[in-house]
Amino acid sequence: MKFEESSSVELKSEYVEDVKKDVVAFANSQGGTIYIGVTDYGGVCGVDSYDEISNRISSMVRDAIKPDLTRFVQYERLLIDGKTVVKVQVQEGSNKPYYIAKHGLKPSGVYVRQGNESAQASEDAIRQMIKISDGDSFEGRRSILQKLTFDELRQEFKNRGITLDTLKEKTLGIVDNNGLYTNLGLLLSDECPYTIKCAVFGGTDKVKFIDRKEFGGSIFRQMADCYEYLDLNNPTSATFEGLYRNDHRDFPENAVREALLNSLVHRDYSYSASILISIYSDRMEFVSVGGLLPGIQIQDVLLGLSICRNKKLADIFYRMKLIEAYGTGIQKIFSAYAGQARQPDIETGPNSFKLVLPRCGEEINENEPLLPAEQQIMELLTNKNFIRRSEVNEALGVSQATASRLLKQMIAKGRIEKYGRGKNTKYGKKKSENES
Repeated sequence: MKFEESSSVELKSEYVEDVKKDVVAFANSQGGTIYIGVTDYGGVCGVDSYDEISNRISSMVRDAIKPDLTRFVQYERLLIDGKTVVKVQVQEGSNKPYYIAKHGLKPSGVYVRQGNESAQASEDAIRQMIKISDGDSFEGRRSILQKLTFDELRQEFKNRGITLDTLKEKTLGIVDNNGLYTNLGLLLSDECPYTIKCAVFGGTDKVKFIDRKEFGGSIFRQMADCYEYLDLNNPTSATFEGLYRNDHRDFPENAVREALLNSLVHRDYSYSASILISIYSDRMEFVSVGGLLPGIQIQDVLLGLSICRNKKLADIFYRMKLIEAYGTGIQKIFSAYAGQARQPDIETGPNSFKLVLPRCGEEINENEPLLPAEQQIMELLTNKNFIRRSEVNEALGVSQATASRLLKQMIAKGRIEKYGRGKNTKYGKKKSENES
């Protein structure tokens, strides 16, 4: 029998601890065979005891490699030229990546077969193996980080009378069937790598910078700290009706709360970019990575339809009474602006979602100059008496919600008028008193 090392064959003259790297590498690749008692050059030197070595390898596979690989490893005793050789057959595993437990899911613990050697896998290769094994759902995949703590989560659960034990962790999806932390667990842990960045500006653009802050830690810690910061930058204003004073926040508290929760629950965590919240003199903007899911349009969102990207995270928020039901958040935001001249706006990109909350109490000035987009609408009306919202969508390349907002603003500025209702709605230039 001829022995030669290859991508599927590893030769060992004796048992060494590093053999675990080869077992992991074969399991993460296309499988392979390890012969113990054969030199690197193919010469048979044999081993003293088959039972001792096979038992040591069996114990090592059971205790030092995760996830469980025992059913993919078989042992056989070969007798060659009167010498004992231990044959270890490792099949390709079905729950990749396999790793050396003490090193975890990182390159120093994950090995793959490259030519005749067992080499460390790159972080990208590890993520790809996780995606293939666990599917496309980010929150259900195994977390690369496994040394996680949950002090903040336990305190939040305790405050709501919920006990976080091993069974609850599995039920919620914080750990998988192998007892490994998932990406959902990573998000809820104190080691969560994602952040929220907030900035305050002194005008309607980013020219005059006032303050900024970044919030990290568990999602629940971020949520609490960020909301407190937004609340501090949401002053109380007063209006008067005769002798009576009416106090109100510049931005409705319920709208700010729902906008923050929406950003946390619906963002795409497969990207590392932070949630961005910008406070201007006239508006507050929430920008999160991850556009609308395929098949969903802004009109669907405004009508209350919601397909949740992070279902397990949303379920935990629901259990903790932070959200009431899927699809109600956006409707609550618009309800908070009932009677206001300026309404919230939603803009989406292929990988982004932006929610704009206007400052309350600001009236639209009829003498206010037209925005560039509004000027484009006026140009559309130079050659025709009436236009429809769909024409604005197409000509300006904006969403239906944005087109509606622009048209409403132009009506408030006294530049155009609305005619008809429902499907027959159209818009035309406002007639002067001499024309009426």
